[in-house]
Amino acid sequence: MPQQDGRRLILTVASAWDGEKIDTLLRRELGLSGTVIKRIKWLEDGILLDGVRAITGQRAAAGQVLSVRVDDPERPEAVAPTPGPVDVVYEDDDLLVVNKAPGVPVHPGPGNGRETLCNYVAYYYQQKGEPAGVHPVHRLDKGTSGLLVVAKHPHAQEKLKGQMHTGAFRRIYLAVCDGVPEPEQGRVEAPIGRVPASLIMRQVDPSGQPAATRYRVVERAGDRTLVELILETGRTHQIRVHMAWLGCPLTGDFLYGREDRGLIARPALHSSELFLTHPITGAALHWTAPLPDDMAVLLR
Repeated sequence: MPQQDGRRLILTVASAWDGEKIDTLLRRELGLSGTVIKRIKWLEDGILLDGVRAITGQRAAAGQVLSVRVDDPERPEAVAPTPGPVDVVYEDDDLLVVNKAPGVPVHPGPGNGRETLCNYVAYYYQQKGEPAGVHPVHRLDKGTSGLLVVAKHPHAQEKLKGQMHTGAFRRIYLAVCDGVPEPEQGRVEAPIGRVPASLIMRQVDPSGQPAATRYRVVERAGDRTLVELILETGRTHQIRVHMAWLGCPLTGDFLYGREDRGLIARPALHSSELFLTHPITGAALHWTAPLPDDMAVLLR
C-alpha cells in the first residue's frame, strides 16, 4: 500500500515485484497515468529509488523504496491570481472542495481571464504560500451555486475524473422549479443535443448524446417545487433541459424557462451534496452545502 509524504507517493517494493520496471510499478501499484508520468520523469526529484534519481525503464529490487512527486512540475500555469471569494468546505494536500457562489464562472475564458473561481483559488494558494495547482475536476455553470472539487495536482485530478459517473463520485443537486413534475419521482432518459444556430442552447434531441437524470420532489410551495436531482450523465445544461422537457423549468432560467430578476437573478440550481473516494487515501468522503438564500426565499 503506497504511503503519502506531502505531495510525494512512497512505495516499498514487495518481494513479488522484484525485478519489475519502475514504469510498471508507477502505473499498476500507484495508479499513475502516462500523462502524469511524462510530466514528472524529467524532474530531478520526479522519480527517486532509495533517494536517487531513477528512470522509468529501470528495474526495482524487493525492499527498495520508490518515491514519486505528484504535484505540478512548474508553478500553476497561466492562472492569474485574483482576490475573490473562496468558501472552503474541505482541504488537504491533494484536493480543495469549495462552495461556489452564483454568478462566478469556474474557468477563465474569452473576455474574462481573471474574475473566475480558478483565479480566486490561485490567489488563495498564493496568500497561503502554497505551491498548489488549480485543476477543477468537474464544472458548474456560471449561475449554479454549490459544491465543486479542485484538485491540487494532475494525478489527483485524473484519479477523480476517472470516478465521475460511477458509484464512487456522486453529485446531488437541488433546484427550484416552476410547476410540479408528474410523477413526483422518476428518471428522465432523453438524449440532449445542440439547438441549431445557437452556440449555447441545448434541447432534447433523438440524435443527441445519451442523458439520464433522476429526480424527486422534496417540497411544494404554491406553484413552485423544490426538486432533488442526481445526474447519471454530464451533458451541458442537462438538468435545465430535462426539467424544461418535463414542463417544469427552473425558476429564473432565462434560456429554458422565464427570466424574472425580481425573483432570482439566475437559474435556481444548487450543487448540494458531493460524495467521492479520496484519490490518494481511498477514504470515502461526503460534504453538504445548504440551500442559498436566493433559492430558499422562493419557497416561502
